Amino acid sequence: MNHQRYVNQSLLLPLAMLVFASCTSSALLGARMILLGHHHQLYLVWNLFLAWLPLLFALAACWMEQNGRPRRWPFIGAATGWFFFFPNAPYILTDLIHLGSKSQRYYWPDLVLILLFALTGLVLGFLSLFLMQRMVAHRYGWPRGWLFVAGMAALSGFGIYAGRFLRWNSWDVIFNPIDLLSEGLRWVIAMPSEPRGFILPVLFGVMLFVSYLTLYGLTHLQMNQPVHPLIDNAPES
Repeated sequence: MNHQRYVNQSLLLPLAMLVFASCTSSALLGARMILLGHHHQLYLVWNLFLAWLPLLFALAACWMEQNGRPRRWPFIGAATGWFFFFPNAPYILTDLIHLGSKSQRYYWPDLVLILLFALTGLVLGFLSLFLMQRMVAHRYGWPRGWLFVAGMAALSGFGIYAGRFLRWNSWDVIFNPIDLLSEGLRWVIAMPSEPRGFILPVLFGVMLFVSYLTLYGLTHLQMNQPVHPLIDNAPES
């Protein structure tokens, strides 16, 4: 078995789990809409679809990298698409703002539902980030790979803030770049008088980096570890 085939097969399980999580989340939302007779939370399905896009872009970029075409325009397009759509994956966490008051009848079921969508979106984003980190590390070494992760976490923190509070979309970069640049400049100028415009993106970025680091550590545990995981070689009695 060559290395390329091994890498592709190693992705089958997490991809299958993410498909399962996406289908389960959507099915629960569908059941909720049928039981209550309204479609107010369909935005969750759309946001989950947007969360899948960076993973698809990352998979495309990895495929081109493995097939010796990392400098062609399709690769650049896939990497650029991943860069601009990556914040959409963790963005679903901010959909918790739609919960409203705890006194509402369906507050707790809605909380669980949104968290399920958000967790799925977050893992989708982290898997795509891992694939891109691995490509950077393969070319430039793991220290720069982790520097890439930290930089993307920071930029995504600002992207999440821009999407939730400034109502920007990823495609505004293509269809509305002038207004986007103008609003971005006003945002930067207003930061001294409105520190929330800087503090919240930083907090979002820190949350993403710490969450990714934690998940990275957990996924590197091995199933064939000894029964006593804190002891490498337990003495025989």
